[in-house]
Amino acid sequence: MDSINTKLPFVELGKFLSQFTLNEQVQRRDVLYNDLYFEKFKDLLALSKSHNGWFTPEQVYFAVKSWAEALTEDNLNKWLSSYNLSDVKPKTVALILAGNIPLVGFHDFLSVLITGHKVLVKASSNDQHLIQFLANYLISVEPKLSYYISFTDGKLENFDAIIATGSNNTARYFEFYFKDKPNIIRKNRNSVAVLNGKESHDDLVNLGEDIFRYFGLGCRNVSKLFVPKEYSFEAFFKAIYEYKDVIYYEKYSNNYDYNKAVFLMSNFKLLDNEFLTLKDDTSYASPISSVFYEYYEDITDLQKRLENDAEQIQCIVSNDLIPNSIPFGQTQRPKLWDYADNVDTLKFLLSI
Repeated sequence: MDSINTKLPFVELGKFLSQFTLNEQVQRRDVLYNDLYFEKFKDLLALSKSHNGWFTPEQVYFAVKSWAEALTEDNLNKWLSSYNLSDVKPKTVALILAGNIPLVGFHDFLSVLITGHKVLVKASSNDQHLIQFLANYLISVEPKLSYYISFTDGKLENFDAIIATGSNNTARYFEFYFKDKPNIIRKNRNSVAVLNGKESHDDLVNLGEDIFRYFGLGCRNVSKLFVPKEYSFEAFFKAIYEYKDVIYYEKYSNNYDYNKAVFLMSNFKLLDNEFLTLKDDTSYASPISSVFYEYYEDITDLQKRLENDAEQIQCIVSNDLIPNSIPFGQTQRPKLWDYADNVDTLKFLLSI
């Protein structure tokens, strides 16, 4: 299947998803197969929290809106313009998907199909309904895709390459088990923000988006702050007060209470605003409802450290304090050409 035929279904999917926002769901006459899918998708979105307690309406609709904005013809053309998709010999690519945030594996799913390969999906039990629904919509738009898309709950068999996402522990298993197949194995990563004390109130409000979106469960969520010596967190706490309602979500609240208690029993010094704790810690991976921080003295030395630790870091957020850093508030708004772990998925898929 050539790239022209594979683009169309995803453009139509983008139009379909654009009908659904948190505040309203408006059925448009120009969208294909609304009679089959519109009400069913509304129902599925309403049920998402029952499938996964972290998938609240606000978070699920945010993910849907993000994909609606990404899946435009202009975006797809821009993304694919630097690749030669004309000589692809279809292979079967297995995907082992994560389920920490809604539709987290959809980029890999899209990448396999857009390059003309077949996809064999092993979805996470935490996020299996949304991607299957979108796959069914794509097949309705382009029935030939039924030969290119399959799902399995069991053992992965009869595939030529694999993209697997998991924890550092499962990644070691994946690396051993799939060592004889072309593969991309994704491990735990975390995102950091580098501050210098000159950030505006809006910058810090936007930083709150990077911290609290999806309750901090994603690898693109900021879990670590680097701040200069003598940094005052007063402006930071004032800005993130906008996110105070996060504590009313039971699963988040339970994590906040538990992790705070563990820290206090260990006599760790904490900064706390009753819905987020800050802990001075050299690690990158903080637990839910907590962000680690660390002081730096020289920005050049910090830059070298971040370069050395690149395999642990997904995104760096700053006001251009670090080269190639992301602006505040943008970590959960990646473009199609922003690859996880900086591994070019399309280049890999075109090489197998």
